Amino acid sequence: MAGPMRPKRAAGDIVGGDDADAGHLAVLNASPNAILAVDSSGMITYANPRVAATFGYEASEILGQPIEILIPERVHERHRTHRGTYLGQHRARPMGIGLDLSGRRSDGTEFPVEISLAPVETPDGLRVYATVVDITARKAAEDAQAESEHRFRAVVEASPNPIVGMDAGGRISYANPQVLPTFGWTPEELVGQQIERLIPERFTERHIGHRTEFMDAPHARPMGIGLDLWARRRDGTEFPVEISLSPVKTKDAPLVFARVVDITQRKALEDQLLQSQKMESIGRLAGGIAHDFNNMLSAVSGYAELLLEDLDRHDVDQAETRANVMAIQAAAERATVLTGQLLAFARRQVVSPKVIELNESVTRLEPMLRRLIGERIQFELVPGEVVRRIRCDPSQLDQILVNLVVNARDAIKGTGRIILSTGEAVFDEPYAMEHFDVAPGAYAMVAVSDTGAGMDHETRAHVFEPFFTTKELGQGTGLGLATIYGIVKQANGHIWLYSEPGAGTTFKIYFPLVEQPEQLEPQVSSSRGDVGSGRALVVEDEDMVRGLTVRMLRRSGYEVVEARDGNEALEALAAGAAFDVLVTDVVMPGIDGTALAERVRAERPRVAIILLSGYTAETLELEALLARGAAFVAKPFSGHQLLDAVREARANTDDPTRTRSAADTRDA
Repeated sequence: MAGPMRPKRAAGDIVGGDDADAGHLAVLNASPNAILAVDSSGMITYANPRVAATFGYEASEILGQPIEILIPERVHERHRTHRGTYLGQHRARPMGIGLDLSGRRSDGTEFPVEISLAPVETPDGLRVYATVVDITARKAAEDAQAESEHRFRAVVEASPNPIVGMDAGGRISYANPQVLPTFGWTPEELVGQQIERLIPERFTERHIGHRTEFMDAPHARPMGIGLDLWARRRDGTEFPVEISLSPVKTKDAPLVFARVVDITQRKALEDQLLQSQKMESIGRLAGGIAHDFNNMLSAVSGYAELLLEDLDRHDVDQAETRANVMAIQAAAERATVLTGQLLAFARRQVVSPKVIELNESVTRLEPMLRRLIGERIQFELVPGEVVRRIRCDPSQLDQILVNLVVNARDAIKGTGRIILSTGEAVFDEPYAMEHFDVAPGAYAMVAVSDTGAGMDHETRAHVFEPFFTTKELGQGTGLGLATIYGIVKQANGHIWLYSEPGAGTTFKIYFPLVEQPEQLEPQVSSSRGDVGSGRALVVEDEDMVRGLTVRMLRRSGYEVVEARDGNEALEALAAGAAFDVLVTDVVMPGIDGTALAERVRAERPRVAIILLSGYTAETLELEALLARGAAFVAKPFSGHQLLDAVREARANTDDPTRTRSAADTRDA
């Protein structure tokens, strides 16, 4: 131990002495920290009572001892050097700036300290007062925090996914190493850049708006629920991602950390699964179609055979022959209905939409629905207070409500309740962003709820697929809900299903609102007995359909010329023959019906044009021709429908002012 040992002073000398007056002495003695005074030779000349609690020495034990008694032995020499330097340029300051200082207790243990030095000139020479603060608890807390931060950084840095931190302005403040293999940028290149650098340009403006909205009320959540999110690599390529946001408060400013998961491989697997499910649905669809059409074709074939046998007999039974023909016609009508249902599911059905009052239509249908339900089930109609208009085919709306109510009835065993209600809903932009198939706007809502058995997850997943049914064999075709789905989508609407086993089922259907009623043209009906006149050119590549069309027109009084395709039709026209009507199939090999009609319209504007197809006018893009007076007839068609269309087209040709706009004919 450096320096000679000095005799201990009395307690009164330790706390008093000449080093401080009574006032200063009281302040030093009351300090919560250890305070020592050291002379120029490094000997302790004063120690306050707190020294005992801090170092384990009584004040009387260390008075006159060298200051190094309170310092770990490994730094004694360094401390003497620093003490000599300090005495040469003494001033009040903290000791050991930038260093970790340690004290030594009487039992030899060490502990971290902070020391402040204050030189004081006294009659006995220079005294340096050292205030010693035991920072063991604080160091432990700092070490724990540092360890926590180290672990946090280690976890973030070791994450297999990119993690990016950004401030409220969208500027990147942190990026872990995984951003390099995922995005192609190093963390250093990204820090300081805007987060939109990692987002496809087509989404940049929208993202800035959502980011600003999120920062106003940040909360941990997945980003873009229900949306396909995309990120952009350095080379400009895009890839699908999932993103989770975590806001973190810091002493400087709030930050948001985004965890980005590249789901390219998962999306590929999901697409494979979806394709597999589609193939399964297509298989069910094909099987259902084959089953139903085989039944109908069996009826047609069988009754046709009986009819041929009757015609070979001399004593033909007129009643039986008529019954055979009617059976064939009934089978054909069933096939037409099935085809219509399939087209509705595929959103390709020919519709006649009108602007209708939803509440009025629902109320009108109420008596029929009550008869369908029966007396054992309570039926409630709850129309909304505001009457709203929608644009929909009235017969299709009736079909939707009847199907849903019948399904609800069948789901209730014994007694129960069915509620048919209407109302309104507004889907805003944020809602539409999270529901990819929803367009923002105002909608009219019609809901059918029941207290029946409900559906499990598996059933809900397939309920809109064609030919999927939970009913017993022979009790349902499985096309009802599939048809409803197609009708709603074709009307630009949306359908939601809410159901749990034992908790009943609710179907909610939303139709876009229409502010003003549409002025629809009056429909002119004709009877089969009406007689036409003039010359018609019929162009159809299917022999059976062409033959039927020709016979229908000839029976009505028209002189008819046949053509198997567009080329034959052009030859007939080139021969100079005059025609009043052109009836043509749209989809044909070679020159299609659209091109043929355009050419005839240009060369012979007085010829009425009727377009035939099993597809819809929308699918075939016939708006331009329809707007100039052409008429469209969907296959299969009756003689009434064909002759009505001929009459309408001839009227439009004779009176150009009756030509309709494309908007009026888009759903013809």
